[in-house]
Amino acid sequence: QIHLVESGGGLVQAGGSLILSCAASGRTFSSYHMGWFRQAPGKEREFVAAVSWNGPMTRYSDSVRGRFTISRDNAKSTLYLQMNSLKPEDTAVYYCAKRGVRWGTGDSPKNYDSWGQGTQVTVSS
Repeated sequence: QIHLVESGGGLVQAGGSLILSCAASGRTFSSYHMGWFRQAPGKEREFVAAVSWNGPMTRYSDSVRGRFTISRDNAKSTLYLQMNSLKPEDTAVYYCAKRGVRWGTGDSPKNYDSWGQGTQVTVSS
């Protein structure tokens, strides 16, 4: 079983930047596709970005494409989310997750089978 721990959240002004990290332990991190999701109060958990096991393939939601960058360092068993040009609507708890199905079968949270505890990101206007 893989254990995921997010960090790097916080309070930032609109237009600012944050880098989220997700440290993995347990099962071999480098074997898995990984993703970031977010959940705002009263809303469903939504897909943000995903990266393939070895890094060359990425996917982004329309709402973050061009502003956020997902990356991974398999040597450090760490997943990252660089967030630039942050907007108040980016405010949410951000979760990293391990994908449990093959690449290319959709971005539903149901396709991910291990989750971190989340880190809060708050963007003030």
